[in-house]
Formats: sequence, C-alpha cells, structure tokens
Amino acid sequence: MSGNTKAEPKWVAGCMSGTSLDGVDVALVLTDGAQIFEFGDSFFRPYSEAEQALLRSQLGSWDASDAAVDLIHTAHADALSKLQGTEIIGFHGQTFAHDPKGRGTYQAGDGAVLAAKTGKSVVWDFRSEDVQMGGQGAPLAPFYHHACARYIGATEPLIFLNLGGVGNLTWVDPNIEDPAQEGALLAFDTGPANAPINDLMQARLGKSFDKNGDLAARGTVDATLLEAFANHPYFAVVPPKSLDRNNFHDVLTQVENLQDADAAATLTAMAAVSVAMGVAQCPTAPARVLVSGGGRKNAVMMAMLATHLNCPVEPIEAVGLDGDMLEAQAFAYLAMRVKRGLPTSCPSTTGVSAPIGGGRMSAPE
Repeated sequence: MSGNTKAEPKWVAGCMSGTSLDGVDVALVLTDGAQIFEFGDSFFRPYSEAEQALLRSQLGSWDASDAAVDLIHTAHADALSKLQGTEIIGFHGQTFAHDPKGRGTYQAGDGAVLAAKTGKSVVWDFRSEDVQMGGQGAPLAPFYHHACARYIGATEPLIFLNLGGVGNLTWVDPNIEDPAQEGALLAFDTGPANAPINDLMQARLGKSFDKNGDLAARGTVDATLLEAFANHPYFAVVPPKSLDRNNFHDVLTQVENLQDADAAATLTAMAAVSVAMGVAQCPTAPARVLVSGGGRKNAVMMAMLATHLNCPVEPIEAVGLDGDMLEAQAFAYLAMRVKRGLPTSCPSTTGVSAPIGGGRMSAPE
C-alpha cells in the first residue's frame, strides 16, 4: 500500500445523502483507513417534504441552486452536531448528475463551508479524480466492503449488495489483504432498484416508498415487460460499470398501463433480475449475499432475490453490521484513507486506469 505504513486509529464521521433524497445519514467509525476497529454512534436527519421537493428539482442539474446547496450544508452540519468526539469528517455531498464518460460527476456541497460550520477537517469531492483518470467515479463503497468482510471474519468470497435508488454490488475475496490488489474486488451498479418503485408510489399514491413490498405482494409481474427489460444493453456491458439514477427512468413509462400493484411487482422484479444478472458476471459464485439499503426491508424484493440466487440472501444485520448506515460509514473509512494517501478506488471497482486516492481536504480555519 502507498501512504504511511502505520497510522493511529481515529474516530471519523462519515456522511451520506443518497439518491433516494430521504435525508442525511451520519456515522462514526474508529479506523486507521486500513482496518475497522469499532463502530460508534450514528444519526439520521430526515429531509422534510419541502426539502425533498427542492432537492428533487435539482436532479440532473450540473449547477445546483444556492437554496439547494445551502440546505445540503445546513442539514449535514445539523446531523453532525449530534455526534461527539470526531476529529475528521468524510462528506460525500449530494449527487445531482453523474455522466462519467461525458460531463463527469457532480456532488453538490463544499467541504470548506462544512469545515467552517463544524470546526472539523473535512474530506470531500471523493469522485472527481477517479473520473478524470478514466474511472466511473462509482461505486466508492467497495474498499469499505472489503474492510467489513475482514472485520466479520469472512473466509470465502461474498457479495455486499446495496439496494438504494440504484442497485450496486461488491464481490469481495476477503483472503486478499489489500483491496487495491488484483482479484480482491469487483464492483458495479446492477440496475435500477428502489428509485423507480419510489417514483411510482409518489406519482400514483402520494407515498414515498412501497413499505415492506406490501403493494408489490398484491400484484402480478408482467413477464413480457420483464423479458424486454432483461434485454437492455447495459446488462451485457462487462463490469465495472455505473449508472445515473435516471438511466432506467423509462421503466416507469413501460409500466404506466399496469394496475398499481402489478406495476410495483414488475418494477420490484426488474430490480431482482438485474441483480441476478450482475451476480452472474462475478468471478466466482458468492458464499452469501449481504443486503444493505432500503431494499432489504422489502420482503418481496428479498424473496425474489432468494429465488434467483443460489446462495443465502440476508440483510446485512445478519452479520452485525448496520444496513442503514453502511454508506455513511464507508465515507468515514474513505476519509481516513484519503488522509493517509491510500487508494480509494482501483480498476476493478470503477474502471479507473490505476489504483488512486481521490478526495480533497479542507481545514476549518
């Protein structure tokens, strides 16, 4: 590994505000940037309906409004104020646009502003350098997943599956010590996960998500639409590969003539099928799949995944990890890696040309 060989573990606060726009997660991790030693407190600061509407209005934008950026800074500072004892903050910002082969990637939020608000050093802008070096800039949690696999004592290859707005998986060989080493990791976005379901629920029923998959459970999957979806060219692309939240936005148009329950069931099946096709692209079959993100609370989605995959599919809580805070924790871990000059992505996670460490540091003064 590059960077300092030894480092004192520090309590780092990681922040995440994902594409589901539900709020800000903050979580403390005691880490030296290589190993996880302990997990600390966490806190969720929800966005109000008005705040969600403001942020949603900026999706796809490459220059967010002052009001949206101010909200991002205020909400993060508010959430961070609930955690004590941190020395460093990992600040992801809010992704509004992601076009790695075109305009790049855009996470709204300025680490220098957050450093001034909190009085702590802030590591931010994690993705830009990866994109500049030919990478997809996403996903960035894989190096953290590797640390988690070693933390839980895994001995066989396994998959960490995050079902947020978009699905992404990390295949990990925990027997390889350095996550940047060839063969340790493969990571990529699998396809749409909760975003189309949430958008459907909002548009048709004024609800933000399909709680527990209750609506999908009452519906029937449209096999013709599912088959057409499975033939989308994205699924044939060799990983690593990544998606923007709206790359599969047309699936909503495809289900517009279906009854509510059938539409929900079909969109849920699309998420599960895209994961199954992703798992088939991994180097070896996983011993188990550990699921984080909102999708793990959708009983229909979990049952569909279990049907498609030939191994146990479990919520990540099964191994004592927190599926709601995993991404926030990841940015705590990555912040410490940036501080130490260690890589945060590599060819098998983002397609970047060589292992690189992204991120900028802003001191509070």
